[in-house]
Amino acid sequence: MPEENQALSPGLRMPDQVATRLERLILDGVFRPGQLLPSERRLCDRLGVSRASLREGLRILRSKGIIDTRQGHGSTVATLLPVGNQSPLMHLFKDHPRTLFDLLEVRALLEGESARLAASRGTSADRVLITRRYREMADYAESAESIDVERLARLDHAFHLAVSQASHNPVLLHTLQSLTDLLLSSVFASVKHLYHLPAPRTMINQQHAQLHEAVVNGEAEQAEQVALEHLSSISQLLRDLEEEHERLERSSMRLEDWQ
Repeated sequence: MPEENQALSPGLRMPDQVATRLERLILDGVFRPGQLLPSERRLCDRLGVSRASLREGLRILRSKGIIDTRQGHGSTVATLLPVGNQSPLMHLFKDHPRTLFDLLEVRALLEGESARLAASRGTSADRVLITRRYREMADYAESAESIDVERLARLDHAFHLAVSQASHNPVLLHTLQSLTDLLLSSVFASVKHLYHLPAPRTMINQQHAQLHEAVVNGEAEQAEQVALEHLSSISQLLRDLEEEHERLERSSMRLEDWQ
């Protein structure tokens, strides 16, 4: 945890300080929605507080709906964003194919900046996690005899998410996490339609390697540039495929006298 040895905020009651500290760890993605918090003993040791102060701090978080506690099972981080009951607009976004290109533009805006921040702010622990996610993705892509599109898409998404987490910007991170389903759908589309083609596959693999290298080496401008080029080139390749499909469809219709 990046702030474990720092003093708690002065001027607040100890339980309020505990609650504030845990809120920050949740915002920073150290504790994620659905994740079980460490035991009371471990939290007390890490935060340097009494069990009474910790329990009161946890009660404050429960009252805000930030954590859920079950007797005998501990406390878990609550689901902070609505799931399941998506708005009609979100269904339109997810189901309409034109949304894919809009989503790639949004990804470029958010992930370009997150790559730059990750390179400049990332800690040694962040770099270890980014490298781990990169290697999981790269090793699978290199070793699998037959690529499972969904598995590779999830590994790809996990790598990009690890980079975003290293930005240490909670608002940016939670904005990206709120779009998880949409973001994953864009990754799935790129893997499904491009990865079986030799040239795009080589390009994607090279760009992932360059992004990983730039971020872990702290090259902020290079990381941003690679992230932007990665998403721009994927968008262009998908547009080219769409236009080719439309040309083939028109030709087929003419052949069948459907004019």
